[in-house]
Amino acid sequence: MTTVNIIGAGKVGATFIQLIGAHSALQLGDVHSRRSDAVANLLEGYSSAHVAAAITDMRPADLWLITVPDDQISLVADALSYADVPASVALHCSGFLSSQALGSLASKGWHVGSCHPVRSFADPSTAAADFAGTYCGIEGDDAATHLANAFIDALGGHPFPVTTDSKAIYHAAAVFSNNFAVVLQAIAQEAWAEAGVPAEIAKALGDDLLNNAAVNIAQTDPRQALTGPAARGDMNVLQQQQAALTEWNSDIADLYAKLSKMAGRLKTNGQVT
Repeated sequence: MTTVNIIGAGKVGATFIQLIGAHSALQLGDVHSRRSDAVANLLEGYSSAHVAAAITDMRPADLWLITVPDDQISLVADALSYADVPASVALHCSGFLSSQALGSLASKGWHVGSCHPVRSFADPSTAAADFAGTYCGIEGDDAATHLANAFIDALGGHPFPVTTDSKAIYHAAAVFSNNFAVVLQAIAQEAWAEAGVPAEIAKALGDDLLNNAAVNIAQTDPRQALTGPAARGDMNVLQQQQAALTEWNSDIADLYAKLSKMAGRLKTNGQVT
């Protein structure tokens, strides 16, 4: 039985509380959050769990999950490093920060790592119900990554390794894959509006093209899935579109030029870099 303590009971922490509490091989230990009243409600029905008013009040555990915002992770690690508990394994769940954010614990003999579930936690109950199959980026020292992999396996997730020194690039990749895809769709909607396309038609066009692109990428690779004037090397179309965009919006025109160059390299060499 692996005992897990949690520091931070926001959406990520609340999700893990539900997942751990429902698992027969995991035991929910102490939970600390700035809002102790909210934690008490979350822990109802979990007899082994205990609300800790302070980090220094928390009991020993096999695994400590630090599920606080990025700017608080090192502060929590500092506080935990002075707690009267045996050194153990600590993981934070930031997608951007590496295990180096837990350096104050490592200096006290703790094994440290990070475990980043690549999914939305907008609703903890939904996130917990759908967690099986979630990919989780893991990095840290050997003991921490070993336990992190076992922990995520037990919850039905898919752990995968991330290089510690490249954690920021790893997170940026997710931003490109997800967040910027939304921005590009917004640009397309505004461009269609500029071209006189009715809003409901523009929405349907965007949905259809985005779905087709997702299907093509899933079935092959980006190089094979890429279509359009840059992929064809149609410089006449590229130049005329560049001029039209420059007249409409210079920022979008600059982005179009950069993405067109990357698209050309992707189609020619198989990489955008």
